[in-house]
Amino acid sequence: MAFCRAKTWFSRSFSSLSSNPLRVCVVGSGPAGFYTAEKMLKAHQGAEIDIVDRLPTPFGLVRSGVAPDHPETKIVVNQFSRVAQNDRCSFIGNVTLGSSISLSELRELYHVVVLAYGAESDRVLGIPGEDFAGIHSAREFVWWYNGHPDCKNLDPDLKSTDTAVILGQGNVALDVARILLRPTMELAKTDIASHALAALEESSIRKVYLVGRRGPVQAACTAKELREILGIKDLNVHIQESDLLKSPADEEELKNNRIQRRVYELLSKAASGPSLTSSGQRELHFVFFRKPDRFLDSGDRNGHVAGVHCEKTILKESVGSGKQIAVGTGQFEDLECGIVLKSIGYKSVPINGLPFDHHKGIVPNIQGRVLSNTTGNPTLVEEGLYVCGWLKRGPTGIIATNLYCAEETVASISEDLEQGKLPSTSSLPKPGREGLLQLLAERNVRVLSFSTWEKIDSEEKRLGSLRNKPREKLTTREELLKVTME
Repeated sequence: MAFCRAKTWFSRSFSSLSSNPLRVCVVGSGPAGFYTAEKMLKAHQGAEIDIVDRLPTPFGLVRSGVAPDHPETKIVVNQFSRVAQNDRCSFIGNVTLGSSISLSELRELYHVVVLAYGAESDRVLGIPGEDFAGIHSAREFVWWYNGHPDCKNLDPDLKSTDTAVILGQGNVALDVARILLRPTMELAKTDIASHALAALEESSIRKVYLVGRRGPVQAACTAKELREILGIKDLNVHIQESDLLKSPADEEELKNNRIQRRVYELLSKAASGPSLTSSGQRELHFVFFRKPDRFLDSGDRNGHVAGVHCEKTILKESVGSGKQIAVGTGQFEDLECGIVLKSIGYKSVPINGLPFDHHKGIVPNIQGRVLSNTTGNPTLVEEGLYVCGWLKRGPTGIIATNLYCAEETVASISEDLEQGKLPSTSSLPKPGREGLLQLLAERNVRVLSFSTWEKIDSEEKRLGSLRNKPREKLTTREELLKVTME
């Protein structure tokens, strides 16, 4: 019944359009997907854009990646909602590329397919003990506390140890450390998932180590994120003064990068502050010039992590790149802990029929145009297939980076249309949304429209108001789908 209602709504929207519009499918409803849709709507007045996502909810990492105590970053969903409410745009949720529908089928249904589904897996270190219990990726942990349905049952053990090690010193690593160390009374006022808040309220974690291969000059975080974690009330910050010594190469790096200069200044200031810890006070340790060599096994809990065996590093200039890289010294030390969170980078996932560069973790492309293989030959372009976001450039940048990324991809689409590299809509009409919905109906795939998301949105806000929160996220597919039936 709910599917029929959704189909009727989609059909009404479809029938109001011209008979042969440019049919565009964007896979992924995160920032890259929505910015692409927005730019396409502006650039092509007759285009019909469908945004497909595997989750029942839109907005990608704005919903499941942005930290709950960063509500200002989530305001962009208002802009994305206006895009989804455009008469020529539809959100089609609960549809998984690869199982609900294949890429080749989408390419048959649409003139243009833009893949913007991001990076939904993790890089691995490839060192002994990586599969021990108690080791999680930062992505999983972030999805857990943000209520992503895939990680509701992650259940990280925060009770059995007072020490956590986070591998990495980028913004995601700082987010994770901040959530572990911030007073739960403050987190209770955010849209953090209830299961995560309950676990954090009972957490025994008092000590967090942020481990980086290189030095404070190369720390990958931004000043805003660093300032925020350093400002946590009653937090004792530990930084070795010797780690702050700068080489001539470091000085050169700082001279050319204002952000790195500010980060270094903040770390230097934090290192000179008081470091005496009173009983029960929480501690944040910045550990520089260390790389993980292997994970230590717990003697009393076989197969559970008990620490990280780290190799000390020094910096050497990489030939040709001008960058300094971390090189092992052959000296080692152990960091004892009961939980490890790897913040070493997200990784995109390939699908059948899609060329993929496994080394770079991206789809081979030139300015968003998908190439048939990884040679970079610009003549081997896949007709009508494009990429945007992390799938295009790798998991880097902030939300706004996807805006410029989308502009480039849409410019490539427009150029290809103008130069006749794509078949005209009159000579080759495509079924688009109507064909997609028909195919999904035949496969009994329950499709969710943007209006069904608005029901979920209203219910989450209603539940949140009962707890003095902006929203109480529904964290399982069953809960999300149930609301849309009511």
